[in-house]
Amino acid sequence: MPILHLQQAHLAFGHLPLFEDADLRIEPGERIALIGRNGTGKSSLLKAIAGEIPLDAGTVWREPGLRIARLDQEVFASAREEGRAGDGGTSPKPLRGEGGSGDTGDRTVHDEIARGLGPLVDLDGEEGWREEQKIRLVISRLGVPADRPVRELSGGWRRRTLLAKALVSQPDLLLLDEPTNHLDIDAIRWLETFIAEFAGAILFVTHDRAFLSALATRIIELDRGRLTSWPGSYGSYLEKKAAALENEARDLERLDKKLAQEEAWLRQGVKARRTRNEGRVKDLMKLRAERSARRAQIGDVRMGVDASETSGKLVFDVKHVTKGFGGPPVIADFSQRIFRGDRIGLIGPNGSGKSTLLRLLVGELEPDQGEIKRGTRLQVAYFDQQRQQLDPEKSVVDTVNDGNDTVVINGQPRHILGYLADFLFPKERGRSPVKSLSGGERNRLLLARLFSRPANLLVLDEPTNDLDIETLELLEELVGDFPGTVLLVSHDRVFLDRVVTSTVAFEGDGRVVEYVGGYTDYLRQRTQSQPAAPKPGTGGGGPKPGTGESGSQVRRTDGAEASVKVPRARPRKLSYKEQRELEAMPERVSALEDEQRRLKEEAASPEFYKSPADHIHSVLARIDAVDAELHAALERWMELDAVAGS
Repeated sequence: MPILHLQQAHLAFGHLPLFEDADLRIEPGERIALIGRNGTGKSSLLKAIAGEIPLDAGTVWREPGLRIARLDQEVFASAREEGRAGDGGTSPKPLRGEGGSGDTGDRTVHDEIARGLGPLVDLDGEEGWREEQKIRLVISRLGVPADRPVRELSGGWRRRTLLAKALVSQPDLLLLDEPTNHLDIDAIRWLETFIAEFAGAILFVTHDRAFLSALATRIIELDRGRLTSWPGSYGSYLEKKAAALENEARDLERLDKKLAQEEAWLRQGVKARRTRNEGRVKDLMKLRAERSARRAQIGDVRMGVDASETSGKLVFDVKHVTKGFGGPPVIADFSQRIFRGDRIGLIGPNGSGKSTLLRLLVGELEPDQGEIKRGTRLQVAYFDQQRQQLDPEKSVVDTVNDGNDTVVINGQPRHILGYLADFLFPKERGRSPVKSLSGGERNRLLLARLFSRPANLLVLDEPTNDLDIETLELLEELVGDFPGTVLLVSHDRVFLDRVVTSTVAFEGDGRVVEYVGGYTDYLRQRTQSQPAAPKPGTGGGGPKPGTGESGSQVRRTDGAEASVKVPRARPRKLSYKEQRELEAMPERVSALEDEQRRLKEEAASPEFYKSPADHIHSVLARIDAVDAELHAALERWMELDAVAGS
């Protein structure tokens, strides 16, 4: 028996429907992930389910007495504007004061979260004591400052407060829109555990693939206005979706072929008024209508870095750097050398100093103690997680290229609107002000601005926020293939595993330690390693995954290397480009073998040496070339297969 049933639902903004004839049944205890490209209507669907916006057509049946709580994707910066959170009712209420209690901003974070329990819970009674413990647990795990007034919080902390309020309300149905935004990895992992143990049903929107894989029992996809259910895990969905897209492409190809044939027949001057042809003409009209009704898939972002000249081999030499802001240092006695080609991921709790370290490295901040030497010929492209490089009053076009009509990418001029189209900004959107863009669009705009400038050092501070899964995978490929140096702050564990060669962890009390490999490698080394007494010396570049070197040296904040017993570093992961190359290898090898067989058969025939001398020489030369290509292809196949199977 479902607790909620969405039937033949239709909702449109503008000329295209966000979804039409949508049907969704939610059973008790289900954990459903809602996925889809940015801008397809996922947030609007959650609002319709919660009863916050009306449908254009269709119905939403809710079980009598059903309690729904919803966390919104966006949190307004002002405490006087609305945020959404659960309060035990059938639709979440604005985050505002009631009666004479004043604005929400006058309450402490603890009091605002406690409101999620509803007005009937007495926190001084026995039941209230248990609820108070639950509040304190959620506050502790999410790291929200319990005694601070809400009005003093930044957007990220306000979002955490609303998430905590939704979690403590214990609704029958919990609707979460991008719940991992603004959470660090430890908070995300705790949230995974909390949701896994949650007794009610959950419908959540996320682009965090690790979070998605760990929790979803069913995938709901919103694609081109259609809502499709895919039972099973995220991995199962990927396999079934790939097969479905292949079938769709074949069906569309057959439709286009038949339509072309009928259009050619009609152009031959057949008199449509003849009775025997009227039916065929009507069928042609139906084919045209069917073809025009098909909505094409949203295009993929096309990214490319305008690579500049190569930097010096040594990019940064950090010696005993300490930095604080009036209290205990966030970075204490940190030493490290970063070389050209290193791809380093920075992880740690929010506020631990990751962005501070990036700003120290690029020269935006000066250390309190210590020294940072920067390499030669550095050209930096900096992605700022606060998006401070974006002027909300400027247009999208002016933001990227300061009012110029052309942008030069890898030495080739391109019209700015064509370049923006690669980042999924249509012409009319290019003239819009930045303040009208969604979170995902602002991130894409910042990436467009970033990649329009020559660089040999990418500094990316939370570039994955608000990006959909397809764009994330393309960004992975771009960063993985970038020939320069990469410094990356991210809480996306899959992204870190696939991109970085070493991980710098902020472990509290100013301690910063580098580990070989991605996030999974960091977890293994942190669990299995035992700290040893430091010895004098400075940190080196460190072994890289896949080089065969042991990962037995872990750099400490003082630059010394501590000998620890850790497993040999795992081989690196395949990049997106290498995965595509591996998939194409069987066809490539087969083609080379066929060509080799054909050429050798020709050379072995009695008539071959009666051919012109030029032809004989070209065939024999091609046989040698194919032999070499085939040998190289087989070796490359074995190499890629070994990495994929590790």
